[in-house]
Amino acid sequence: MPDTVYRNAILFDGTGCAPVISDVAVSGDRISAIGPALDVEADTTEVDCTGLWLMPGLLDIHTHLDLELELAPELPEVVRHGTTTVVIGNCSIGVTYGNQRRDGEDPIVDCFARVENMPKPVLARVADSCTWTDSQGYLDHLGTLALGANVVPLVPHSMLRIEVMGLHQSIGRAPTRRERGRMERLLDAAMAQGYAGFSTDALPFHFLANDPHKKRRIPTQYAGYRELKQLTGVVRRYGRVWQATPPKDDIIEAVRTFLLTSGRLFGRPLRTTVLAALDLQTNRMAVGLCLLLSSILNSRLLGGMFRFQVLSAPFRVWSDGAINPLADEIPELRALNECELDDREGRARIMDDPEWIAAFRRMWMQGKSGWSLARLRRLLRQEETVLTRSLGDMIVAECPLPRWNGHSLQAPYDRLRRWQKTHGQHGASDPAEARFFATFPDPVGDDASFIVHLLRQWDTDLRWETTFANRNPAILEKLLFSPQTLPGFNDSGAHLANIGFYDGNLRFLRIAQQADGMNMVASAVHRLTGLPAAFFNLDAGTIKVGAQADLCVIDPLALHAWNPEETYAFTYRAQFGCRQVINRPTGVVRHVMVRGRTVWTENGYAARFGREACGRVMRARDHPLERAYRQGSARVP
Repeated sequence: MPDTVYRNAILFDGTGCAPVISDVAVSGDRISAIGPALDVEADTTEVDCTGLWLMPGLLDIHTHLDLELELAPELPEVVRHGTTTVVIGNCSIGVTYGNQRRDGEDPIVDCFARVENMPKPVLARVADSCTWTDSQGYLDHLGTLALGANVVPLVPHSMLRIEVMGLHQSIGRAPTRRERGRMERLLDAAMAQGYAGFSTDALPFHFLANDPHKKRRIPTQYAGYRELKQLTGVVRRYGRVWQATPPKDDIIEAVRTFLLTSGRLFGRPLRTTVLAALDLQTNRMAVGLCLLLSSILNSRLLGGMFRFQVLSAPFRVWSDGAINPLADEIPELRALNECELDDREGRARIMDDPEWIAAFRRMWMQGKSGWSLARLRRLLRQEETVLTRSLGDMIVAECPLPRWNGHSLQAPYDRLRRWQKTHGQHGASDPAEARFFATFPDPVGDDASFIVHLLRQWDTDLRWETTFANRNPAILEKLLFSPQTLPGFNDSGAHLANIGFYDGNLRFLRIAQQADGMNMVASAVHRLTGLPAAFFNLDAGTIKVGAQADLCVIDPLALHAWNPEETYAFTYRAQFGCRQVINRPTGVVRHVMVRGRTVWTENGYAARFGREACGRVMRARDHPLERAYRQGSARVP
């Protein structure tokens, strides 16, 4: 007899089929029965799902929760949003090979601090605890944690290179043939141990954080085509997944690299998922090129298995002064980002340098006036950078002048110019603003001078936000339902003070709900559960008898009433020693179960949550341990 029965649910089974009204019974860690009016005993827990959606637990295929697992393995922000399975080790960085501290190097701190905007003291504390030395040791370690969700590890390429070459050598020269061979053997060992795949990165704004490496990118970016081909060949042989990011400024190299997905060219398709198909505000052609490339790679001619990931939200980023996840794309901002977060004096010295000011002005004003190719590209939304460089897009979240909060920087800039034009008679909104206006050069000249002055005066006391992609709901909906994409790129666990997309899966369900009724919702559920599980070759994502009981109950009325753009907040996370951006919808997620254990209800976390393991380490579906677990002949921690 079942331990738990979900009664009268509107059941989405994760396959994309239309929902049915049904009960679902759970015995132990498995789904034991599906159907109407299931029999129960007196001590069976019954969950009334009348009018509610019951679906498989949601998957988050792009996270950087590797560090949070060492600090709060229950992953509280994950499970309260209905996510029960997360993929870690993305973008070539992780802790698969322990702390890798050799010869004075500290790779975890060096790789994570700037790429994922995480505090160095927290990273150092995590590295202290990473005492294992190989990929099997990491799986063993994960199995000892009180996991709140299921965890799916990838092998991160930067850490693989560091393991073989050392950090300094991995960013300074090409590997020898022997070193490439050792990387191949280590990756093969991890695939044999059940790792779901392999991750690389080629985004040109991912830099190391410690001296003397601050001007160097993370190790994966120094890998040549031969190395990538050799290592992805291992992944292809095992039928696992390659997660990658493109060299965004070199389309020829991107196409050459992603042709590795082709089954026609290489004998067997390589499952490849890439970040990301974004409707950029500065470049409206980028998203179309992504879909075109994916369509070509997946065509009969090339026979690939290629999917761009899509973020199911407007891409809103908070910045502390000049510090944000995009700053390293631009050399002038990168110079400020190379300073430690609390090094205000260091940034001030840079911003006092006339050469830096002149370079910043050229960058900021490029294409904003006159007639030039840069001007034409800006008018046509065909710029090369992601940053919009528009004061109207920069919304103040916090600053020393509270009246500015909630408004764009364009408004005070316009007031300043009026104040200066009228010699202080008009323009300032209050005496405090007038006193601040008096500190500006007169005349201020242009918005480049305005921004430089703000940064010099306030530094990180100026906190602002901007939405640089996915502003058009119609385009976003098209992307999310495209056969060339997978919903993902939530970046959960990274950029703690800059972005907050733990709610990304729920946003997609809401978009589907508003689009065209239950059939679209069924498709969205499939794209958040059964489809990514199949792509990553995981035994998850569907509700069927014998499946692991990972379940999520959604209140459709609360989902419909939720406005995601109004529920952002900031909370202090003691584990991280900093504020974190969160977005928690009220009443939407009513019940979450992981491996037969209730972890979240509308009343909060379950009593045992965080004290005992609910989730487990998930290996690729074809791994012997997974097969044994599926057959009930082995217990997988």
